[in-house]
This record gives sequence, structure tokens and C-alpha cells, in this order.
Amino acid sequence: MNLRHPKLSIALLIYGVILSGCRNPSMRPIPPSLSDHTTNSLQTLSAMDTFVQVDNRDQGTQLGLAAEPRTLKDMAGVERWELTLEDAIGLSLSNSTVLRDLGGTVVRSPAAIQTAFDPAIRETDPRLGVEAALSAFDAQIDAALSSEKIDRRLNNRFVGDVGFLTGQASVWDSGISKRTASGTRFALNHHIDHERDNNPGNQFPGGAWNVWYDAEARQALLQGGGVNFNRIAGPDASPGIYNGITIARIRADVSLAEFEIGLRDFISNVENSYWDLYYSYRDLDAKVRARDAALETWRQIEALNASGRRGGEAEKEAQAREQYFRFEAEAQDSLAGRPLDGTRTSNGSLPGTFRGLPGVLVNEKRLRLIMNEAADPVRLICPIDEPPAAAVVFDWPSATTEALTRRGELRRQRLIVNQSESELIAAKNFLLPQLDVFGRYRVRGFGNSLLDPRSGQPRFDNAYQDLTSGDFAEWQAGLEYTAPVGFRQAHAAVRNAELKLTRERAIMRSQQEEIIYGLSLAIAELDRAQMLKQTNYNRYLAANQQVIAVEAAYEDDRVEFIAVLDARRRLAEAESQHYRSQAEYAVALKNVHFEKGTLLDYDRIASVEGPWPGQGNFRALGNR
Repeated sequence: MNLRHPKLSIALLIYGVILSGCRNPSMRPIPPSLSDHTTNSLQTLSAMDTFVQVDNRDQGTQLGLAAEPRTLKDMAGVERWELTLEDAIGLSLSNSTVLRDLGGTVVRSPAAIQTAFDPAIRETDPRLGVEAALSAFDAQIDAALSSEKIDRRLNNRFVGDVGFLTGQASVWDSGISKRTASGTRFALNHHIDHERDNNPGNQFPGGAWNVWYDAEARQALLQGGGVNFNRIAGPDASPGIYNGITIARIRADVSLAEFEIGLRDFISNVENSYWDLYYSYRDLDAKVRARDAALETWRQIEALNASGRRGGEAEKEAQAREQYFRFEAEAQDSLAGRPLDGTRTSNGSLPGTFRGLPGVLVNEKRLRLIMNEAADPVRLICPIDEPPAAAVVFDWPSATTEALTRRGELRRQRLIVNQSESELIAAKNFLLPQLDVFGRYRVRGFGNSLLDPRSGQPRFDNAYQDLTSGDFAEWQAGLEYTAPVGFRQAHAAVRNAELKLTRERAIMRSQQEEIIYGLSLAIAELDRAQMLKQTNYNRYLAANQQVIAVEAAYEDDRVEFIAVLDARRRLAEAESQHYRSQAEYAVALKNVHFEKGTLLDYDRIASVEGPWPGQGNFRALGNR
């Protein structure tokens, strides 16, 4: 039987290249007693290793020029891209304006996805944004100019030429008004008009000018009055429709809280994908070592079979061959993987429950997707960070306090409760009748001309000179009262606001309970993962010692050959579980920070304002 089939050699080269490039022995917690056994038997291929050290670089997504997906049949010329978790997070933040997840939300429900533009969009909303609410208090300038021709018949024989009236009239009105935070409206108006007609009783046959200035103030005493109401509801509000500065600012803060929640979920998914890829490499490492050992055993049995010596019986050769192809299939599956749902947010727990699915190529694509890195026909991402080794213990009272204080969901809900409380205050204001006090003062001028700079002219020579004399001044003051009978709409608005406030408070209470529940699960899972990590490490030691002992017993003819194969299978499973528990512990530690609301601090990430107000940019500040 020819064991050096070309396809077999290619497979060996592929696995040797991958593993020799992505393994980091100096960082792997392998017991000293296992160092000889775990040496990769394919290190003889190191001369053919094509890996080179490549600096991290931001490629972005090249749509339309995406590389053809790498498959098991095309693994030649692969280069290693050694990537730390910090670099993965930094590249993800610098490449991404869309905070995508790993569940396809950006395609399935694009409106539900968070982006770096969302806070700015909410801030600059021309209807509901903060600037839109402030614009209600901007000064308003009004101006109007009109001119008309007069040509009519009057039922009066003393007017015009036997009752015919002809002439021309022009009017110019201008003014400026301003609304204050207390609801007071101030206005200053200017009026000019000129009329010329054929009325025989006119003092000035060429026409006369009228000009006046008036100042007006109006203040709501009951409904619509007060700084608090106008800040909540805005001027000219109606029951149930509130868009004051306070409400607009709360909406903007809610948008910022939602953005931070999306950023936290995004970072969690980056870490989930990183540790998924880490485990897939280590699982492939274990599978290849087991396959290489099975291949060596098969060769030895085949050699004994070919020479007719004892130990080379046909059933033993078949068992060794089956063991080899079994590990070969597992190694192939561990390298390629299948497109199953990996570790991501809300897949059993909100921060993500570790799935540990094999598949270097699949998990590498998933990490590239969340990093927004284009597919690369040459470089293959290789995680080089190791999971934390030290046991971390959290103080329960401090952890619960942090969770109830810092979770983005609770901060968002508190803002919504504050908005509902403010809307209830505004709704109660509409139970009051509308009572406005107003005052107006006007100064008039009249003249043959509008403005004549010459002095010493008779009175009423020009209108502005007459206006400055102050001879014609008028004033007006009064109260206006309006009230609907029964206040039906106002009572409905108050009841609706009370129900909404009760609902939001009940939701916040339920959120607090669920967050404490999630935190307790995360801390319990961290403890389980830490204990399981130690247990699987001991299992790994025992499985290795079992292989050594069984092989020695087989050499002494004290056990059957099947026991050797079974021991090696157990060693491969124990090694894979050892690395799985390490990745589980890393994800569990991240999940505790997620549940406490401190994940961004844990990864040292801060958001800063972008080029325009409200646009979120990201910055990774350094190692944890």
C-alpha cells in the first residue's frame, strides 16, 4: 500500500503550514511533561513554510473586488497575520461606521442596526432635534410691502369728481418678535403707509404719509406660562404633543445611550469572534497532532504487515487505518468548518455564550466580517493573545451596584422615565384655563412727506418729524381668557401621561431584575469556566500519561492494540477540551464586564465627538 499519495502529502503540507505559523508555544500553558509528546511531527516541513511576518494594516471593504473565498483545495501561499485582541478591536473601530452584529441584522433589519451617524441624525432632526426645539425661541423678522390702485364709484356726491374716487395706496409693515423661556412674547412693529386720491377734502392734495412704531408684550398667566412648561412642551404646544428643549435633549441622550449599547454589543462580538478563532486554531492543532500520531502508527503496522511479522495483523492494520482517516476527517473539518451560528450576542445569553465550533476558515471569515476587513487571498488571521490565566473574583455587592448604575439599558430607561415625568407635568398644565395679559404702546406720525431733512417747515411737513415730537401716542392693555367646557382633551392627556409613566417605571423595574439575574448567571459561569479549565487541564495531563502507559503496556503485550488507539483518541479529545475551556473562560470574563456595564472600560474604549456635533468616532486607548 502506498502511503505517500500526492493528496496526502498536500494535506500534510497544508496543516503543517497553518499550525507552524499560528502556534505560539511560549504562550501555551502545556505541562513540561508533555513537551516532547506535543511537538508537531510536521516541523520537518518548516523549510517549506511560506509564512512571513506582516504588519497590521487597514484594508477596508473593497466591494466588487472581493477575493475568491479560500477553501481546503486552495491553501497554497498562505501568509500569517498575527493579530492581538487589542489590534482586532482597534481595527474594528477604525473600519466601522455600522456597528454590525453576527446575526445578519444589517441585511435583515437595517433600521434596527446602530451606526456612528445615529446620534448626529437625532441631534440634527429638523422636527424633533435639540436645535429644532431651540428654534422656537429664535427672534422672528417679518416684513410686507404692498401697493394698490384706487378706482371706484362712491355713493357720495361730495367725494371726488361727482362720486368718482381715484388714487393709489402703499403700505409697508415690518417687525421683530421674540419668545422668552417663560412664554412671554415681545414684539416691535413699524408701519408706513402713503395714500393719494382725488378727495376734495384732503389737506395735502399730493398725498399724506402715516408712520408709527408700536411695542407689544403678551404673557400667559395660567396655561402655557412658566419656564418649566415652555422648556418641556415648547411654545404653542398642544396636549400630547411636546417638543420642548427638555424633551428634545432627553431624546438626544437616549440616542447616545442606544449608541453606547450598540458599541458595547459590537465590541462583545469582536471578542467573541476572536476567541472563536483562537479555539478553532487550537482545536485544529490537537486534531493534526492526533492525526500525525495515527499516521505514524499506521505506517508502523503496515511495515509489520508487509514483512509478515507479529503485530501487523490485517485487523490491526485496518484499525490503524480507520483511526487515521477518522482524525484526518476531523482535521479537515476543524480547518474548514461549517457556516453554523458561532458565539455572538443574544445566542443564549445577552453578551454571548461560547459555542466553540471548529473551523479556522469559517471563523476567520466571521472575524473579518465583524472587523470590516476585506477578504485577503494571501493573509490568514492568527490570534496570538492567550486567554487570561489568573482566576478573577468579583465582589457581588460592588458588581450589582455597578450594573444598576452603569448598564446602558438602565440609563436609557431612566431617561425615558424622566421624559414621561416631564410630559405628565406638561399635560397637567393644560387643565388650566388660558389667561393672557397683554400691553401695547404706539407712537404715531403724520405728514405731507415721509422724511424731509429741511428744518423750519410747518407742522406735518414730514411724518417722521411729527413722530419724534411725541404728540400722538396710544396705549392698550387687557386680559384675554379662554377655557373649554369640561377640559375633556386635557384630562385624557393627563391620564395617558400617567399610564405611560407607570408603564416605563414598571419596565425599568423589570430591567433591573433581569440585569441582576444576568449578572448572577455571568459570575456563576465565570466560576464554572475557571474550575472546568483546571479540571480539563488535569484531564489533559492524565490523558497524556495514559497514552504513555498504554503504549508501554502494548509493547509488553499486556493490552490490545485497540487500547492504544482509544488512548490516543482520548488524548485528542482532552487537548481540544483543554483549549475550549480556556476560550470559555476568556469569554466568561468578558461577559461579566458586559453584564456590569464596564466592558468598554475593560477594553479601554472611549467615544469622542466627530467633525460635526453628535457624530460618534471611536478610540481604543490601549492594553487592558
